Amino acid sequence: MIRYIILIFVFIPIIGLSQEIDFSKIPQIQTKAIYTTEVTPDKITLSIILKESNTRGKISVEELEKRLEMVLKSNNIDTKTQLRLVTLSSNFRDFFLKRTDVYKTKIYELEINDAKLAGKVLRDLESQKISNANLLKTEYTKLEELKIELKSKAVLKAKKQAEQMAKALNQNLGKAIFVSDLETNITGVLKGRVACLNIRGLNSLRRADYELREEDLEVEFDNIKVDAFVTVYFILE
Repeated sequence: MIRYIILIFVFIPIIGLSQEIDFSKIPQIQTKAIYTTEVTPDKITLSIILKESNTRGKISVEELEKRLEMVLKSNNIDTKTQLRLVTLSSNFRDFFLKRTDVYKTKIYELEINDAKLAGKVLRDLESQKISNANLLKTEYTKLEELKIELKSKAVLKAKKQAEQMAKALNQNLGKAIFVSDLETNITGVLKGRVACLNIRGLNSLRRADYELREEDLEVEFDNIKVDAFVTVYFILE
């Protein structure tokens, strides 16, 4: 009985090896396809810096925080979920070295899901003497689901290409024997007159020469472009 069992274990790998297929010897069509789409960013992250030094200490960080909260709530922004404190600092070191005034700084990150709303928030903040705001990033929150959808469409496109090539050869297209989806490209940049979303420079302009208009702070974003690449091998019959 022991000898019989040993023989079984010896012959199983041999049988398995004999069933392997050398795909390089199979007549086949190898094709690549790309499927592209564009989506609008639905998550915009801004950095908001509250600095006492911007007002030479006339407005405290605590007061600036109250103004920030007022602006956000007036725009129906949930400060508990969309706003977070990133850092708190002060110039204590400079105070001891140079005997200068001590100013505090707080940096917040704000998430907004609409570019038009982002422009309105910036205008409201500037009117409250909060003019340090910068874009950190833009995102599309359903990106992973979109990648899967695009890869499926790219595979269908690859099949259609292969069918046309097989037809030109008066042959038939068989089943797929290899599929690869190793590459997905994502591109998208900010555009517009406030590309850096920093409106602090407005304070250095004479208000008589420059009127802050709504269209001057309307933020526009390029769509996020997503490219899905696939490679598919089909049997040629």
